[in-house]
Amino acid sequence: MGIVVMFMALASLTPFLFVQLNKKIIAAVQTVMLIGMWIYFFQALFHTAPHAFSITWIMFYASLLIAEFAWIMFIGFLIKEYEAAKKTTTTY
Repeated sequence: MGIVVMFMALASLTPFLFVQLNKKIIAAVQTVMLIGMWIYFFQALFHTAPHAFSITWIMFYASLLIAEFAWIMFIGFLIKEYEAAKKTTTTY
């Protein structure tokens, strides 16, 4: 259960990553998905897990999938920014 909470915490940061990448529409979609993800988590934690392919189930897994792509995009953005900064600074 701890690993799921860790991935959910990282997924909760992804709207901020999308804002950093100037993708505000995807950030809004991810925020809605996060609400469904946390609802699904608390339903599964305190009651029985919702049925497969229910709205919250889809939102849970879609949120984790979108978060994975967001982190990959953000890492690529950081590498690109690092390379651009390295080209502009010269060392003698």
